Amino acid sequence: MSEKKKKILYICGSLNQTTMMHQVSKHLTGYEAYFSPYYADGFVGKLANTHLLDFSVLGGQFRARTINYLKANDLNIDFKGVLHNYDLIFTCSDLIIPKNILDKKVVLVQEGMTDPENFMYYLVKTFKFPRWLASTSTTGLSDAYNKFCVASEGYRDLFISKGVKPEKICVTGIPNFDNCKKYFDNDFPHKNYILVATSDMRETYKYENRKKFIKKALKIAAGRQLIFKLHPNELVERATQEINIYAPGALVYSQGKTEEMIANCDILITRFSSVVYVGLALGKEVYSDFDLEMLKRLKPIQNDGTSAQNIAWVGKELIETEKSKEPVYFEKSMIKKFKFVERLREKRKYANAKS
Repeated sequence: MSEKKKKILYICGSLNQTTMMHQVSKHLTGYEAYFSPYYADGFVGKLANTHLLDFSVLGGQFRARTINYLKANDLNIDFKGVLHNYDLIFTCSDLIIPKNILDKKVVLVQEGMTDPENFMYYLVKTFKFPRWLASTSTTGLSDAYNKFCVASEGYRDLFISKGVKPEKICVTGIPNFDNCKKYFDNDFPHKNYILVATSDMRETYKYENRKKFIKKALKIAAGRQLIFKLHPNELVERATQEINIYAPGALVYSQGKTEEMIANCDILITRFSSVVYVGLALGKEVYSDFDLEMLKRLKPIQNDGTSAQNIAWVGKELIETEKSKEPVYFEKSMIKKFKFVERLREKRKYANAKS
């Protein structure tokens, strides 16, 4: 009788988070893989069912894109992880921890940039309010996971300063941000322009002075060609109309790969977007609402696209052994060492079986 395969649930979110989870799963082929859109139980779960949270990864376009991607790639879908008793969970966020994964081995994977520590962040930390009230600034603070895979040493230091346990952090790099040079190979028809990557702040009920932002972009461009790439969650008609009024002559794209547009631009202008890291990795002149020196320290490591494999190794170590007591750090030089350790373990298992 063949040995029953262990099962892994990948909890997805935005399309970026979903593709990251899919990449990790490709390196764990010895296990049964199931995927779920992001979900919540209790009051938040009930609220999501009313479509009032469709601006978030709990519904709306985010969930629709995730489900479409999972179906298009013929992946097993287990919405809310109810079909099986899972041996391991990968999740893209710990702002909400569903009850049915509290007793499981969990690997948290950083998606990208985290929000700044504002007034709400300190309220949440001080009075133990729900973490989702402060958005991604509270990433990692649940402590409801075994390992936390992060983008860089800079992010490791940042999360530790917020209170994350150092022994739980693994510097693996993160998929979609670890091999930015590949975006130079593209067929986007424009070059040498000023790219403005907008945000969905208004769609997520945050204040943004879009007129002021557009005028800032015009000033930086100083007469050069402006191209606006709209956030996937943004109201296209409203945003396009505003750009046409305040920046006539600018080109507006609501579809297409932002990363490839960044590769062809001279200057990248953003507010609070993870795509700023692509610009920094590609050596572009960058404008952001974040401090530039801080962004350079936090920038995801470039490891030629091996982050998904590194994260998979963290999961494999966890699913096959007891909880690790030491932090794991992955650099390119570590890959051979890790494979050597795996071979050594297999030899020991064989020797023990013989004796």
